[in-house]
Amino acid sequence: MKITRRNPTFTALGAVVMGLTASALAGCAPSSAQAGAEEVTELRLGYFANVTHAPALVGLTEGLFEDSLGDLELQTEAFNAGPAAIEALSAGAIDATYIGPNPAINTFIQSGGASARIIAGATSGGAALVVRDGIDTAGDLAGAHIASPQLGNTQDVALRSWLAGEGFETSTTGGGDVTVTPTENAQILALFQKGQLDGAWVPEPWASRLVLEADAHVLVDEAELWPDGDFPTTVLLVRTDFAEAHPEVVERLLEGHVAAVAWLDEHAAESPEVINDALEDSTGKRLADDVLARALENVGFSVDPHAAAFETLVENGVRAGTQKEGSIDGLFDLRALNGLLRDDGAEPISAAELGEQ
Repeated sequence: MKITRRNPTFTALGAVVMGLTASALAGCAPSSAQAGAEEVTELRLGYFANVTHAPALVGLTEGLFEDSLGDLELQTEAFNAGPAAIEALSAGAIDATYIGPNPAINTFIQSGGASARIIAGATSGGAALVVRDGIDTAGDLAGAHIASPQLGNTQDVALRSWLAGEGFETSTTGGGDVTVTPTENAQILALFQKGQLDGAWVPEPWASRLVLEADAHVLVDEAELWPDGDFPTTVLLVRTDFAEAHPEVVERLLEGHVAAVAWLDEHAAESPEVINDALEDSTGKRLADDVLARALENVGFSVDPHAAAFETLVENGVRAGTQKEGSIDGLFDLRALNGLLRDDGAEPISAAELGEQ
């Protein structure tokens, strides 16, 4: 199998060229005819170069997707945040992507349930609001300037929803009691180090980098906001028309994904080095050992997408003003995943009455 990694910069420029920037929250999938009735020869997979996307990183680095996909060519694209990946998925530029739950919800609701399906979980935990010295309580945030990775992404929704619960008004266009500015993760770190941000709600490893490299401290660990500390951070999403046209390819992708999650569980001692190798391959840089170790302490890897949490995520998105109200009935299709789990003697995973299982 041939693996082609596209330049991440091309993703942003290509989105402009293809006219994808009309809305970061849009999500109308191409018709099934566009998926093509011909035999598929490649799979185009999106992911982020983040610790929270470790199953994707390990699947690529350890050749697990190569083993499962066989002679199919795998093309990969790295994204900074969920809405950009959704734009590419909705335009048919990629077939599947690792992504946060809120952009997956957005595209499903915006498309009336036609665009995409969550076929597995990947990661839980690993997100936090980190702030500068002098901010020790929620009340200290009045007038603060806080960043999130991208408007409508999972951490952006979590931040805005939490601020609303603390009595602060925010605006998706700027302003409010607390100013929330969507900013790329790498730029968040640079701005924080220059004293131009008061805080940021970010995924790992960026939360750990801000703590260890920019003297930030954690004000809110998102795990504290969820029962038992479990909340979905990354799921595996597939374009509906592609899944319907090529179910066998989706199953082969899932085989590689399940193997990657199992590898992370079975190789805890080796995983930091493998993840760092993959990050270096994607970004040209490695994480400091202490940053990676701290980040991995805050995440867990599982094929369970925690479907029962998604109704709350919908409420949070509406509350944050980043998505419209709508049904997510049918968002999950866990049939292929559960088939693989049953074959391995494992318990099937619930779709929480929000789709097939």
